[in-house]
Amino acid sequence: MLIKSLLIFILTYIIISAQKMKWHRLDRPSAALLGAVLMVICGVLTLDEAYRAIDFNTILLLLGMMLVIAYLKIANCFKYLSYLLITHAKNSFLLLCFVSFSSGILSALFVNDTICLMFTPLLILALNQTKLNPIPFLIALATSSNIGSVVTLTGNPQNMLIGVFSKIPYVDFTLHLLPIGLLSLVANVFIISLLFRRDISFKKMDAIALIKPELDIKLTTKSLVVLFFIFLGFIFTGNLPLSAITGGLALIILSGTKPQHVMEKVDWTLLLFFSGLFIVVGG
Repeated sequence: MLIKSLLIFILTYIIISAQKMKWHRLDRPSAALLGAVLMVICGVLTLDEAYRAIDFNTILLLLGMMLVIAYLKIANCFKYLSYLLITHAKNSFLLLCFVSFSSGILSALFVNDTICLMFTPLLILALNQTKLNPIPFLIALATSSNIGSVVTLTGNPQNMLIGVFSKIPYVDFTLHLLPIGLLSLVANVFIISLLFRRDISFKKMDAIALIKPELDIKLTTKSLVVLFFIFLGFIFTGNLPLSAITGGLALIILSGTKPQHVMEKVDWTLLLFFSGLFIVVGG
């Protein structure tokens, strides 16, 4: 049984890691699901044991935060914020700083993938206008969002797992990681500026003209108020999953937006990926 489970585990992680190989077309969630099903079919786990292997606290925490993020996406909050930051940059160094620190800070509050996806389209449009080399700014966006996401228990799915299993208080975790996160963001800007010194300067840029995204102020306000109470729940109750899913449900009830429209923006494949991995690891 040990050999079976080990072989399935290795096969699953090979498929997850080898995404660009021609010998298979499975994405990561499908690979995790395949591994989970094989664990049951091969008799490593019973179906009941497979269900018990899934940590629903982590799934609920992810789902709750995804719901809040979905409402902020619908309200155009992220696009509007990125528009404000990009259009107010007077030179390429300032643009680099805006991109780095805004993506880092926002990734500490939300799942970092979301920030990259929301910022990238407007950033590329702006860079095409200014004729700047996009590489340093896109590297800054990717690296800074990863750095920022480390600071809190809700910055990325890995930290959520740590939070659920370790029961580390939200504030304690943040206070210990915040200095490292801030220093890393500063170092990141410095290193990118040094490596791409021909592209990053204090020379004044032409004004960037982008179409201003329409912000749904009402929905943004509701979402941010709910988010505030979610973080209060994180801090004072220590129950991350319950705080997040309660906030998500509150927005479904109060937002006035069709739930179906919101559910379409939830990353169900990520939830499937984690569920499958829990079963594979459980096996």
